[in-house]
Amino acid sequence: MNSSQLTKSEYPPFYSGYIKALGAVNLIEVLSKSLDDVMQTLKDLPEEKLLFRYEIGKWTIKELVQHIVDAERVLSYRALCFARNDLTNLPGFNEDWYVENSNANNRNFHELLEEFTYLRESNITLFSSFTTEMLATTGSLNEQDMSVRALGFIIAGHQIHHLKIIKEKYL
Repeated sequence: MNSSQLTKSEYPPFYSGYIKALGAVNLIEVLSKSLDDVMQTLKDLPEEKLLFRYEIGKWTIKELVQHIVDAERVLSYRALCFARNDLTNLPGFNEDWYVENSNANNRNFHELLEEFTYLRESNITLFSSFTTEMLATTGSLNEQDMSVRALGFIIAGHQIHHLKIIKEKYL
């Protein structure tokens, strides 16, 4: 499955930046490579960097990584629901509430990265298990249609987007 096969009708316009930023990539390869990029960039950062905010009201690196984990969990759950033909209109989620209630800044960062690694590896297995038909299946999110395969690319694009912000604003 290549991102160039997606059509704009498979995801709401809000997510187009994440998908466009990927270019033409294979889903499983970009999920795997982007995991490696996170680990190489973040694994050895000192605690003071992890709690730095480049501006008042911005998240710390720990909060950003927790946000990536939370968003990936939500997006992969949506993909699973759609792949299993669940016709429920799934709700959105408020990312600020999730970060506020995550306790990320008090977590051990290596455990947070380990959680992310397990989650990503699980999602690579999940998306690898989907047939071509399942990947093309759509479901409803906030009254908007979205395909399973678009969700996979959004997971990768979202994480790449935030890693770019970390590199530009925090490191």
